[in-house]
Amino acid sequence: MRYDPVPDPGLIVALTAYNDEESIAGAVKDFRNHPLVRSVIVVSNNSTDATFERAQAAGAITFNETAQGYGQCVHRCLREAVNLQDTGLVVMCEGDSTFRAYDLDKFIAYTPHADIVNGTRIVEGLRQHSTQLSTFMYYGNLFVGKLLEAKYLGRSTLTDVGTTYKVCRSESLRRLLPKLDPRINLEFNAYFLDTALREGLTVIECPITFHPRVGQSKGGNTDNWRALHVGCRMIKGLLTGW
Repeated sequence: MRYDPVPDPGLIVALTAYNDEESIAGAVKDFRNHPLVRSVIVVSNNSTDATFERAQAAGAITFNETAQGYGQCVHRCLREAVNLQDTGLVVMCEGDSTFRAYDLDKFIAYTPHADIVNGTRIVEGLRQHSTQLSTFMYYGNLFVGKLLEAKYLGRSTLTDVGTTYKVCRSESLRRLLPKLDPRINLEFNAYFLDTALREGLTVIECPITFHPRVGQSKGGNTDNWRALHVGCRMIKGLLTGW
């Protein structure tokens, strides 16, 4: 069991965004109002609406990632966050308002024990049932999480490989980023955790709240068929390589 407190508990928050003009300003303001947050970064992945402008107006440090794809956007977020060097912790999230800044207090309690604290939505009583996470996606995600757990038996307990909300030590991210292929798309979160465990990093889960998104979903949870397709790619990646 590891207990290694982070000397500087301040946070840099990095949000991915793609056509999230309805939600991005609220998400930026929510995180900026948390007392431990030093900066909020928003990376827009070629949004065709006012996402970039509304994030900037809300006080975010804004970038546009021209290489299309969720993995490209996440990788750019993490690169920009570690380049700031303001703090020892980076928060990875998305700008659709499905997650809340108040859960950062829970994450901080777990950071002495891990390199990466992965938020898990698989806790009844902490998630609203009117979200885009259908029953099929809920249990499919749990299944893939247990598959990844079995791959590194005894290393981590995993129930949610699709969540986009996580806190990482900056030093661990600098070690991990060169190992990550940004061309991995909607299955990037499972790939991220798989690569982190393969590289010997410690991953612990933290229960978080989960809310209905603001605006239209563009990811792997648009519907059950698309979720099945993404889930199958996750399973293939875990079993045969990415």
